[in-house]
Amino acid sequence: MKKISIKSWALDDRPREKLLLKGKVALSDAELIAILIGSGNREESAVGLAKRILLSVNNDLSSLAKLSVEELMKFKGIGEAKAISIVTALEFGKRRQFEEKVVTPKISSSKDVAKIMQPLIGDLLHEEFWVLYLNNSNKVLAKHQLSKGGFTATLVDVRLLYKRGLELSSVGIIVCHNHPSGKLEPSRSDIELTQKIKKAGDTLDIKLLDHLIITEKAYFSFADESIL
Repeated sequence: MKKISIKSWALDDRPREKLLLKGKVALSDAELIAILIGSGNREESAVGLAKRILLSVNNDLSSLAKLSVEELMKFKGIGEAKAISIVTALEFGKRRQFEEKVVTPKISSSKDVAKIMQPLIGDLLHEEFWVLYLNNSNKVLAKHQLSKGGFTATLVDVRLLYKRGLELSSVGIIVCHNHPSGKLEPSRSDIELTQKIKKAGDTLDIKLLDHLIITEKAYFSFADESIL
């Protein structure tokens, strides 16, 4: 059986190109691993090999992180260098997760939100809209990118925003977006979108706690300015 290489796939299905086109959050776990290992073997592509590795641990990244270099090398197409790349990437992810839990165990002010989000979106050259989902202790349950590349009150899907909130049993949310221009003043569209999100949250009993506009060096908080 002839192997179908990644290079012959549609552009949208190639992990490196997909990351450039749609951003890192659009990639599956297997596609991210495929980028790490670079190539597969004679029978399967890098993505196929990555899927087989994930399947061996029931698609559980925590279990994958426990595999040693030697155990990873048992998969055909995974040599020492590729195995080390996988182990290293997963270790970085674990350390980052631990660091975030230690530094920001819960949200007590807009400054806490800025500490989380500025490294992610503060210096981007395009706009991104993110949501932080909180429990009743104001601890962050999850953060999620809702849109990318500019938005208005009609382009941000409020239904998807709160669908994830209901799945997490979140009692509060904080929304954030960046201004690549560096200007902190909210636009009319920013204000309209905030009101739309707040109104929907009131109906679902999920409170909109704040909306932050973030730049590389500063931020604007709707809650702090009493315009929420």
